[in-house]
Amino acid sequence: MTRLVVARIVPVKGAEDRLHPMVEALAKDVRAEPGNLRFEVYQEGDSATYLILEEYRDDQAVKEHMASAHTRAFNAALIELAEGGASVVTDLRAVAQ
Repeated sequence: MTRLVVARIVPVKGAEDRLHPMVEALAKDVRAEPGNLRFEVYQEGDSATYLILEEYRDDQAVKEHMASAHTRAFNAALIELAEGGASVVTDLRAVAQ
């Protein structure tokens, strides 16, 4: 069964210009992962807040994604660049088709 998650990243004030190219690079790297089915990056309205819709083949693909060098480096950078020092990740499940 596929795994669908949404990650929300709120940049700290002044970090927006540093974070944007990192998000773009992460998107490229994650889309190349064998278990990634979708990695769509959005921003909330006119804000700098990112919403990233991610879909993976299965739980193992999520584990491999989280263990990848690019994901670990990105998450380490969020300690300084994102409010709360991290993204907020929510698992989603379909309730209506």
